[in-house]
Amino acid sequence: MSRVTIIGAGIVGAWTAIECLRLGHEVTIVDPGDPGGRQAASYGNGAWIMEASVLPVAMPGLWLQVPRLLLDRGGPLTIRWRNLPELAPWLARFMLSGATLKRVEATARARHELLREAVSRYETICEQAGLSDYIEAAGHLFVYPDEGAWRDDRLTWQFRGRYGHSWEEVKSEDLRRLEPGLGSDYRHAAFMSAGRNLNDPGGLVRGLVSFAQSAGARLVKAQATAWRFEGDRLRAVMTDMGEVESDCALVCAGIASRELASKAGDRIPLESERGYHIVLKDPEYVPLHPVMPSDGKMAVTMTRAGLRVAGQVELANAGAAPDWRRADILLDHLHRLFPSIPRRPDPGRLDRWIGHRPSTPDGLPCLGFSSRSRNIIYGFGHGHSGIGMAPASARLLAELASDIRPSIDPEPYSARRFAQ
Repeated sequence: MSRVTIIGAGIVGAWTAIECLRLGHEVTIVDPGDPGGRQAASYGNGAWIMEASVLPVAMPGLWLQVPRLLLDRGGPLTIRWRNLPELAPWLARFMLSGATLKRVEATARARHELLREAVSRYETICEQAGLSDYIEAAGHLFVYPDEGAWRDDRLTWQFRGRYGHSWEEVKSEDLRRLEPGLGSDYRHAAFMSAGRNLNDPGGLVRGLVSFAQSAGARLVKAQATAWRFEGDRLRAVMTDMGEVESDCALVCAGIASRELASKAGDRIPLESERGYHIVLKDPEYVPLHPVMPSDGKMAVTMTRAGLRVAGQVELANAGAAPDWRRADILLDHLHRLFPSIPRRPDPGRLDRWIGHRPSTPDGLPCLGFSSRSRNIIYGFGHGHSGIGMAPASARLLAELASDIRPSIDPEPYSARRFAQ
């Protein structure tokens, strides 16, 4: 048995704690916040478990859209121009990662390895932990203005089909029967019945951490700040509450992982894709399925707290003040999607949130050993896909920490790729 410290109690950290416990380790979880709390990206995501999310954001030709992204404040992806000089190195790598179809294909293969079987793994662990009521099985509905718009998105669906994900094409009248409250602007759709979603992502994280604690994990409320080594061997994780003696540390701290990685010898191009969401309590229309409109690119999902609308990627300095106009844009899209919901509902029914999706420029997380020591292992940078990639990432991290043959090839996710 070795002493494993997991830094971060988000969805990846929670899964990793469970996997490390199964392999016989003594586990300590270190996080300054409450598991599943509002401070965490795991709290505010789109709530979808989506194995079909194999494509990265960066695609061939995206660089041509940069001027529009700088000027269009209403698009699903926007860049704050004042932060452009700081973001330029990350953006250059981002554009390059999707410059050719060959590169996109390699990224899709690596993403698929982390996403496959995510649904079955969630169903299994939630059954074991008594958390099955957090998972909903209503599928995922992708809606388009017309058939032409759907065909324009054919590359996305080609890749999904390539990796075994099926869907049903749904046309006008049938679409109205499938989702009666849908607005007339949407007349074509693809329905993936295998899709699953969470009705309370933060609550599930809390439940998974509690499950790990019941199996012997220790939770320490502290901020990890540095490392203590003897030679190349890690001896302790330094925190603002003192040392946590450790034989191995797994860095699953989201956007805070960048600074910890720098102190372990690696400069990781990790930036915050600032995500916004709104939750509308007692909505005038309750969708029968989680929905994503092609123009808004946001996940619309009914949760225990209300109707969640999550999306709006904003590239800006992590410490910049929120631009709550992004929440109004989400409401505009929601009204267009479901006209019975007013464009500006009573503010007393609205909850607004902003969080930091920790994103690498190539759409793949960092999973693997640090340059400074093999006793520090990275597990961060999942971007938009933390929910889906958490189970496989956690298993890989636990295998690396246990020095056993990994179930998937860790090389595509190594931090060394950014040193080239």
